[in-house]
Order: sequence, then structure tokens, then C-alpha cells
Amino acid sequence: MIRVAILGAGIGREHLDGYRALPGRYAVRALVDLDAARAKAVVGDSGIRVESAIKAVLSDPDIDLIDVCLPPHLHLPVSLQALEAGKHVVCEKPLVASLADADRLLAAARAADRRLTPVFQYRYGPAMAQLRALIAAGLTGRAYAASLETHWMRGPAYYAVPWRGTWAGENGGAVLGHAIHNHDLMMMVMGPVRRLSAFTATRVNTIQTEDCAAISFEMESGALVTSSITLGAATDTTRIRFCFEGLTAESGSSPYAPATGAWRFVAREPCEQARVDAVIASVPPGLTGFAGFLEANAEALEGRPGREVTAEDGRRSIELVTAIYQAAREGRAVSLPLGPESPLYAKWAPAD
Repeated sequence: MIRVAILGAGIGREHLDGYRALPGRYAVRALVDLDAARAKAVVGDSGIRVESAIKAVLSDPDIDLIDVCLPPHLHLPVSLQALEAGKHVVCEKPLVASLADADRLLAAARAADRRLTPVFQYRYGPAMAQLRALIAAGLTGRAYAASLETHWMRGPAYYAVPWRGTWAGENGGAVLGHAIHNHDLMMMVMGPVRRLSAFTATRVNTIQTEDCAAISFEMESGALVTSSITLGAATDTTRIRFCFEGLTAESGSSPYAPATGAWRFVAREPCEQARVDAVIASVPPGLTGFAGFLEANAEALEGRPGREVTAEDGRRSIELVTAIYQAAREGRAVSLPLGPESPLYAKWAPAD
């Protein structure tokens, strides 16, 4: 049994639901939030204790894992404290605010011999399981191209929270906080990015950070991907389309859990459709979203890795954000991987 303390009762509420779906794997012992009333409303009469100070759970030997669901600017210092206290860490996206911070955090996890797990729950759902099965069966062939749409609506009410829309509080805009999940899915399915070009703009809201972006990726495989991002859509919509040599995989429009909706898998050769359909039908139903993510993490903690999100996946997501901001500011294509020589390695937030 993995004993957990959740820090933050906002998105932490959804994490708690995920843990509750796995009663044989996890036991949530504490929820930490400065707003005690909000925290008590989340835990109800479950017996989970409510704390107002993080140090109360960091020093608790009855806690194995700290789940960081705090505002982005707190992710690095709190995760470092948890690792130094000998706890495993689950940390909401974005993991940190720079590639330098990512390397620092990964080094701390290695030194502590603890598992650091970034949150990418979009990976877990029937559609992604079906696509992975089709790839394993050899029915997809080479990846040709893909398109990603992160078209959501975020207005003044969303940005009424003081830290949102600021470089100091949110660490970035729509590229970092909204499209990061779809970009993770892109790399999970199509592999590493070789180079990219990007445009970013602030067109929808009176904020510091970007709320629109257009990005072009060249993958190491040679496949090409486009990503369209805006927070000025009339509704929240996510669409993903992967075009392979053997088939095309296309999502619905569910914004927050694209892998849980019904996807269309269409063979390029009609005679292959029956084989595609047979593989899809053979994939067993599994846990989705946060429950699926936490199930995979438990398996890794129990010594059975394979489906979990790794600390390196989190670094890769931060590397991609760094390259996008660099490409947008310099007006040129940027090649990956990035290291300390990158001009935005230490910080991508503008100096002013």
C-alpha cells in the first residue's frame, strides 16, 4: 500500500478520485491546503486528515508519496523538499519552469533514489491503448504526419486568479499550461522531435503570457506535425489526427481526456480494415485518466515498470517548451536536443 499526501485541493480533488479508484494500491492519508474549509469539503468524512502546513506531511514517516498539485511556481521548491525528505513525488504539469530546473530536479530524484513522476494523464484511455496495440501489431507502419488542435476558451474569469497569466506565477501561457498534454501524446506516439518552428501571440486576454500559437514539428522519423493553439475558441475542443502508412487515427473533440473518447481507425487499404477492427476489439477496457496514470505509477513503484510516465518524459516536455519559446522569439527553426548551451536553458520567462 502506497501512502499518499496530496498538496492542494484544487486539481488535487481529481487526483483524489484517481487514488480512490485504486483502493488496493493507494491510501491517501492527508490533504494539505491553506484553505481548510475547501480541503475539508473535498475529503468529507473519509478519515483523510487536513493539514495547512506542508512540513507536517514531509516529516511524517507514514507518508510514502507526495502529490504536488500546487501553482506552477511552487513545483520545483516543494518537489525538491519532498525528495530530500525521502518521499516519492508526483507533480502536476508543468513540472518546472526551465530546462535547468528540470535537470536539477531529476538529479535530486536520482540522488534520493526516489521516483519522480510528472502528470500526463491524457495517455491513459481506450484510444491510446488501441493505438499502441495497432502499432505493436505492425498495422500502422511509418508515421507520415499529424495535426493537433488545442482550441479552448479562457476569459477574464479564468485569469481572475492572481497567479494565472503571469510569467512569475504560471511560468508560461497556452503552450506550457494547455497544449503540453497534446504535445506529450505526439511524442509518445511519434517519437522525439528533431526541430521545430513556432509563432506565439497574446490576442485573446490582457495577460503577460501567450494565448495563441502555431507550431510546426519535424520528428526524428521524418514525420511532420502541426499544432494549433488558442484560448479564444467558442468552446473547449481538442482534436488529434495521426496519419500513418497503414491507417489514419482520428480523435473526437473531447477537450480534457481525448484518449477516453471514441476514435476512428481507418485503414488506407480497405482490405486491411478487418484486421484493424479485430485488434481494436481485442484491447481490454482499462482505467482512464488519473486512475490509469496512477495505476501505471503504482506498477512502477512495485517494480513492474513499462506504462508509467517517467521523469525523463517530464524533462522532454520542458525541453520542447524551451525550444518553442526560443523559435518564436528568434524567428527561426530550433533543433533538439537542448542542453546548457541553449539561450533559454536557465530561464525562458522574459527578464522584465
